[in-house]
Amino acid sequence: MIHNTLTNSKEEFVTIEPGKVKMYVCGVTVYDDIHMGHARSMIVFDTVARYLRYLGYEVTHVTNFTDVDDKIITRAAKEGVEPLELSARYIDRYFEDAAKLGINRADIYPKASESIGDIISMVQRIIENGFGYVTDDGSVYFAVDKVQDYGRLTNQRLEDMESSGRVQLDGQKRNPMDFAVWKAAKPGECTWDSPWGPGRPGWHIECSAMIEKHLGEQIDIHGGGNDLIFPHHENEILQTEAVTGKPLSNYWMHNGMLQVKRHGMSKEEKMSKSLGNFFTVKDVAEKFDTHTIRFYFLNTHYMSPLVYGEDMLEEARSALGRLVNNYRELVSYVRNAPEGDAGSDDCCDLIEGYRSAFRDAMDDDFNTRQAIEVMFQIARATNRAMGEKTLTRRAAERHISLIDEFNGILNIIPQDDGADDGTLDSVMDILIDLRAQLRKDKRYDLADMIRDRLKESGIALEDSSDGAKWKRI
Repeated sequence: MIHNTLTNSKEEFVTIEPGKVKMYVCGVTVYDDIHMGHARSMIVFDTVARYLRYLGYEVTHVTNFTDVDDKIITRAAKEGVEPLELSARYIDRYFEDAAKLGINRADIYPKASESIGDIISMVQRIIENGFGYVTDDGSVYFAVDKVQDYGRLTNQRLEDMESSGRVQLDGQKRNPMDFAVWKAAKPGECTWDSPWGPGRPGWHIECSAMIEKHLGEQIDIHGGGNDLIFPHHENEILQTEAVTGKPLSNYWMHNGMLQVKRHGMSKEEKMSKSLGNFFTVKDVAEKFDTHTIRFYFLNTHYMSPLVYGEDMLEEARSALGRLVNNYRELVSYVRNAPEGDAGSDDCCDLIEGYRSAFRDAMDDDFNTRQAIEVMFQIARATNRAMGEKTLTRRAAERHISLIDEFNGILNIIPQDDGADDGTLDSVMDILIDLRAQLRKDKRYDLADMIRDRLKESGIALEDSSDGAKWKRI
């Protein structure tokens, strides 16, 4: 089930083509480093794509870069560089920051500047079909009064809408709500030739043109932050349907905003660059690791608003630590358990139950918060069984495999913990044997030094009747 913004209800997910998913997610305008508000959308739809692939779908995931925009032109002029040079720099930095978020790359990253021919073609068809008009300066506007159901995503009537302010009002518009699909050239801007004279694309048209080129006339999922519902996604629908006569997307998914409460403010406000209340991924990643950041976002349903704060990330790190420690304990348990490990194998009977509960959560509109709760259930059960020594080696191995399976979707547990090539095992065996010999020779100072230095390095030695065991801490 997916919550569809278009119908404001959960709907069964049925793809246009069996076994295949065409998903388009609106990307960023590349004039600065991405912030944590961007990170939420990136992580949400990265997880959506991961889960759909886990289910066996062939997913084509497209995310665009807006590299032609007023803000880019303004910033480039201040820095004394070409607009496309500035945007190229921040695209590179986008991928650096995306790596800090553990994001799998989309299949295609189209750019507005590389889609001009497709954009011009769509503008021409909008005009030919009677939905667009050319102004005296060579701009082209979409005539909103030519459609009957403008505002279907937000359930608004045209007469009740107000301009977003993103498009500058001017006397050449026939209706204040008309929006530019092609902007006439202005001095100092990057421009391209068109049938209406030199100019550049409007904001909304690029996504419609990119979707048609890379995914076709209709797609399964269109995603983005809920701040894009109006006017951006409303206008995408108008443009595409004016050309194709078909619904643009069967499902519209929108994540809730990341909010910030600033000093002196009575309530939270959306994190955004325009409000100056943003925190960059680069800065946050210097204090918090990839998996903590992902856990922080995924431990809340993607549609819910989420308040940003370092205290919230600290809480996330602490909570995630319980899952990470459980994973390490399981890896250590398997490593040190004797082959003939006795006890009940009842935990193995629970594996399919956990898998079913996890999938039920994700099938219910990608409820990652409930899916994470299933992982905590596993941690509680296996910790208890290990403490009671009723967990067999086989059961521990199966639980590790199950956690790895879930983590391939959520990516919240570091997978280098215990997942080495066996070298560390061999080194630890040598150190444990050396320490045992030192203790036998009553050279306790050196034996204790080995134990203490290992602890400083994140490895704990535990002495037992079966000999010393080790684990990561």
